[in-house]
Amino acid sequence: MTDLLLTLPNFPTNSYTHLLPSLEKHFISTTDLLTLDAIDIAKRAQLPPLDVRRLANHVVAALQGQLGLGESNSKDTTAEGENDEKRGFLRKSGREVASQWNTISTLDPSMDAALGGGIPTGYITEITGESGAGKTQLLLTLLLSAQLPPPHGLSRPTLYISTEHALPTPRLHQILSTNPFLTDSPTSPSLDRILTLQTPDLESQDHILTYQLPVALPRHNISLVIIDSIAANYRAEHASSSMAQRTAELVRLGHLLRSLARTCNCAIVVANQVADRFDTEPLLKSNPPSSPPRMPPPQHPYTGTSTTIPSSSASLPPTSSPTSYTPLTLDHQLRFFTGWGDIPTPNLTPHPRNLNLKTPSLGLVWANQISCRIALVKELAPAKGSTGEYNDGGVEWNARRWRRWMRVVFAAWVGGVGEGESGVEIEIWAGGVRGVAEGKAREEGSGDESGGVV
Repeated sequence: MTDLLLTLPNFPTNSYTHLLPSLEKHFISTTDLLTLDAIDIAKRAQLPPLDVRRLANHVVAALQGQLGLGESNSKDTTAEGENDEKRGFLRKSGREVASQWNTISTLDPSMDAALGGGIPTGYITEITGESGAGKTQLLLTLLLSAQLPPPHGLSRPTLYISTEHALPTPRLHQILSTNPFLTDSPTSPSLDRILTLQTPDLESQDHILTYQLPVALPRHNISLVIIDSIAANYRAEHASSSMAQRTAELVRLGHLLRSLARTCNCAIVVANQVADRFDTEPLLKSNPPSSPPRMPPPQHPYTGTSTTIPSSSASLPPTSSPTSYTPLTLDHQLRFFTGWGDIPTPNLTPHPRNLNLKTPSLGLVWANQISCRIALVKELAPAKGSTGEYNDGGVEWNARRWRRWMRVVFAAWVGGVGEGESGVEIEIWAGGVRGVAEGKAREEGSGDESGGVV
C-alpha cells in the first residue's frame, strides 16, 4: 500500500498499522483494495475480512470527500467557510476557482498578458529552451517577484532546487537593485527569503523531492518552487536504463509535484533542456533516391550468349518517393507540444527558424505531466546593412546579436501561440527579462558587460 499516501496524502493510517505491512508485502495496491472483493484480499494477505472491508470503506469515503460527496457535503455545519473547506477541492464553482486564482508576475506586462496574468499556483509550469535563451534569467526574476505583495506576488518565501550549478546570488542582487518593480516596492524582496538546495545526482534528487520537499513547503510557507533543471540528472544517469523504468519514474514525479502544488497552494516551475531535432523530410523530397542500376542479362554458361529474361521478372518495382508525415505520426505532432517546427514551409523552402529545430527533453511522457510549457527561442539577428543573401538556407547573421521570443506552447488557462506566430519578443537586461516593444530600434553592438541588453 505504498501508493495510498500518494493517492490520499492526508489519510489517517494510525488505525490500520496492523493491516498495511501485510498488504504491502503481498503487493496489494489502492486500486486492488477498491476493485477486488474484501474476502479475496483477506485470503491473499491473511488478514481479517472485516478489517479489510473497514479500510476499503474508509478509503472510499476519503475519495468521496475530495469530490465533495458523502458526509463532507453535509448541511449541518454552522460556518460557511468550514462547509466550503469540507466540500473538497475538486468540486468548486467557477467563481470560487477564480477567487482563489493566484499568480506570480514576470514583472513585464507583455509577458504577463501572454501567460494570462503570470505563473499560477497549483500547477506545474515548464520553461524550456536551449543554452543562453534566458531560462535561468526568468527563473531568477520569479524568485524575487514571488516575494512581492499581490497582485505581483504572494508575499511568501521561495525555494530554488539546483541540479547543475549553485544559485547565482550576484545576478540576483543585480536584478534586485535594478528592476523598478522591486526597488519601488514598499516591501522589498530579500535574498534571505530564498531557500536553496542542490541535488548532484538522481538519488539525492529523488530523496529531496519525495521526503524533504513535502515537509519544507508547509513549514516555510513556500510560494514558489523552482527546479533548474528537471532533466539534467535523468539525462546523465538514464542513458542505458530501460524506457519503461524511466517512464514510471517520470509519471510518479509528475504526480508528486502536482499533489504538492495543489495541496500547498504553490507554483512549481521547472526548467528543461532541449535536444537537436533533425528533420530529413525536406532533404529527401528535394533529392529523391535514384533507382538502382539495372544489371546486365546473364550469359549462358556454355554458349556465352545472353539469355532472355521475361519483362515481368526483369522490371523492378518503382521506388516510391517519400511523402509528408501522416497526422497520426509523432513526427507530425511534435510541432504541437514542443514549441519548434510550426512555421509553414511552402514549396519546400525551409524557413530559417525551422533549420534549428529543438525538442524538449524527457519526451512525450513528461509533456503529459505538466500543465503549461513555455518555450524560449533564440535566433541570430540579421546584420545591419546585410545584403540578404542566403547561405545554407539562412541570411547573413551578425554573431554578436541575438533575438529571443517567449512562446506559450500549451497551457490549461490561456491559449498558446498560433501557427506561424513568433510569440512575445524578449530581451535580457540588468533587471532580468523584459518584453521588447513592437518596432523598437535596436542599437548594434549591444550586449556589453555593464548591464545592458544582451
